[in-house]
Amino acid sequence: MAARFHFRLEPLLKLRKSLEQEAQRQLAKTVAVRNEAEAHLKNLEQQHGDAVVSRSSGPGQEIKLTFWADLERFLVVLEKRMVHARIDLEAAEQKVVQARLSLTKAHQEYLMLLRLKERRQEQHNLAAFHEEIREADEIAVLRHRFTRARPVRSSTP
Repeated sequence: MAARFHFRLEPLLKLRKSLEQEAQRQLAKTVAVRNEAEAHLKNLEQQHGDAVVSRSSGPGQEIKLTFWADLERFLVVLEKRMVHARIDLEAAEQKVVQARLSLTKAHQEYLMLLRLKERRQEQHNLAAFHEEIREADEIAVLRHRFTRARPVRSSTP
């Protein structure tokens, strides 16, 4: 009977699987951070649009110069925040790209070991199959010799 298949690199395979899962979690975190940065930028853009709309006044309405001055200062600050938010969004995008590359590499390394395990298992199964065939042939040869060596009894006394 052939021995059970044992893959010597099984602990490494499990480690690579856990590294791949960690890379997936890391990618999910970086995507969440990027989405937050994108939402923050959209919020700032919405505030900017609302402030620009509030700047307009209808015909015949009085214009409050202090309100306009405050609004212009607010718009300047908001535009600076938007610039920083865009920079943060770009940085988050770069981190997402790096996390995707890391996940791809971890997945490839895991698959490489998994394919190696599958090849080794196929080789083991083939060797076990050949061993079974060889043993069956030996048994057949021994049976044949045993039946030929036995004297044939005649049915007549």
